[in-house]
Amino acid sequence: MIIIGYYAILYDRIQRTGGCFLFTILKEHKGFGKQIFLLAKNELIKTYKGAVIGPLWAVVKPAFTVFVYWFAFSVGIKALKSVHVNLGGPQPFTIDFFTFMFIGIIPWFFIQDSITQGAKTLRTNRQFITKVKFPVSTILTYTALSRLFVHIFLMVIMYAYVLFTVGPSWYNLQFLFYCPLMYVFFVALSWSTSPMSAFSKDFESLIVSIMSGVFWLSGIMYDSYSFNGILKYAMLLNPINFFVNGYRNCFLYNRGFWEYKTELVIFLAEFAVIFALGIFNYNRLRKKLPDVL
Repeated sequence: MIIIGYYAILYDRIQRTGGCFLFTILKEHKGFGKQIFLLAKNELIKTYKGAVIGPLWAVVKPAFTVFVYWFAFSVGIKALKSVHVNLGGPQPFTIDFFTFMFIGIIPWFFIQDSITQGAKTLRTNRQFITKVKFPVSTILTYTALSRLFVHIFLMVIMYAYVLFTVGPSWYNLQFLFYCPLMYVFFVALSWSTSPMSAFSKDFESLIVSIMSGVFWLSGIMYDSYSFNGILKYAMLLNPINFFVNGYRNCFLYNRGFWEYKTELVIFLAEFAVIFALGIFNYNRLRKKLPDVL
């Protein structure tokens, strides 16, 4: 009922303002495809400008994080060398903890950067807003695309590991469903968070400060399918779980996304809300950005 009420209010607002704001964002992207790709490439280079190994730092940082977790859980805490996965069958099965963690943490690197960096994108690229006449929404698109380049590279490394340890499966093709959906979801999220962070540094600081908690509340280091009762459904409300579980469905569990109907329906409802809120907040704040920045 809350979602229905929200959409009723949003629809009424759109009607009174004279049309769907989504067309404004799509219109801003028209004719800028090549520029978005080139700017995404330049954004990746700019981020690591001055470093000896350049963009390779984008791989070194997550590689070091993976090593730390491997050492902590596979060497240091031997009790967690394996994890029991419950997929709703008669018996749970046991898999190597590092493999379980590795597949789940790869999407987290993209998600974490998309949330934290996406929130401050407009502030760090203010020259495009204040000095150059450039479609604001495309800034959010190309910076997210630069992070996607890194994610694809890490995915190649992860998939090589999967082929060696788990083996190939046609379920791996579901990556072509989850990866683009993950990209669009967090771009839509940045339509809200980035303009709001431009108006308030406190909002940006809040996002950074809660990310550690978000990590541990998401099923990256444990199996969220193993919970029962109300806690199980509470975990399904976390959209990060959808992508982490989705990657494991692709490369570890060999299960289709259509087999988890409740999880899919909840995520699609959240996606619709985030998308609608993103369009609404972006168009409400974008004209005020040059004055604020």
